[in-house]
Amino acid sequence: MPRQARLDIPGALHHIMVRGIDKTNIFRDDEDKIRFLERLGRIVTEGKCVVYAWVLMDNHVHLIFKSGETGVSTAMRKLLTGYALYFNCRHRRTGHLFENRYKSILCDEDQYLLALVRYIHLNPMRAGMVNTLEDLDCYPWCGHSALMNKRECPWMDTEQVLLQFGKTTRKAREAYRRFVQEGTGQGRDPVLTGGGLIRSQGGWSRVLAMRGKVLQEEYDQRILGNGDFIREILNEAEGNLARQLKHRRDGRTITDIIREECERSKISSEELQLGNRRRIVCEARMTIARRSRHELGLSGAEIARHLGVNTSSINRALAREEDGIR
Repeated sequence: MPRQARLDIPGALHHIMVRGIDKTNIFRDDEDKIRFLERLGRIVTEGKCVVYAWVLMDNHVHLIFKSGETGVSTAMRKLLTGYALYFNCRHRRTGHLFENRYKSILCDEDQYLLALVRYIHLNPMRAGMVNTLEDLDCYPWCGHSALMNKRECPWMDTEQVLLQFGKTTRKAREAYRRFVQEGTGQGRDPVLTGGGLIRSQGGWSRVLAMRGKVLQEEYDQRILGNGDFIREILNEAEGNLARQLKHRRDGRTITDIIREECERSKISSEELQLGNRRRIVCEARMTIARRSRHELGLSGAEIARHLGVNTSSINRALAREEDGIR
């Protein structure tokens, strides 16, 4: 079955899981974790995103993340590509650091937020990285310590989580800790890492065609919520798709952008697509990539195919530009 499109709706709540490729450790020491959190905090702040829970394990990361106006994909691209560049440079390493696609589950906030916060924050105990809840209270690589006021984490929305447990901070924190303690005996919960959307068999057209039909007992891993929530998400996704098609209704393609930039730079398309490294050709290639991403919403893979370069080169270049790295 074809790989499913992401459900990237601005302002939606996502449970995001990022893993090292072939179970590779993505953090080798505390310095790596510090740098990852610094980058995450900067991206969350700049993108007006919200983080309710997080944990850094040796070879993977969990986040409860509410995206800003640009959606979750932009934020995650900046975070992961930028961190991979840092990691490979620091550890004199080459190649991919993360699995090609992070996992993102769109969640019903009202129904699942607190269960997800607890589940994620108990990861270090389930893995034996800490032995007691008292240890977890002070554990620096998990958002639980920020909720317990044992560490500062200004980019994490601790207030919204604690408000679910009480009107005063002290009582809310006590109730939250009791809630976490009640979950210490729980093992891995597949319900919180999967969802209940009607399976997409061939992409959006099939999903949308099934929108009005009776739910089948067949599931995928993109949405965690009940039937009403699923229908609401599909309606919004359909609207986003319609707006995207309207944006492209003039029929412009990446081929048009390539032609325009080649004419402006007075270079040939053959130079551009056969790996020529002249400065003017490289600059034109970068401009085409940037315009294709911003004007047409194309992925790095789509852009790379038209420019005769590999996908990772395009993604790294765009990430450097977005992150202010030259």
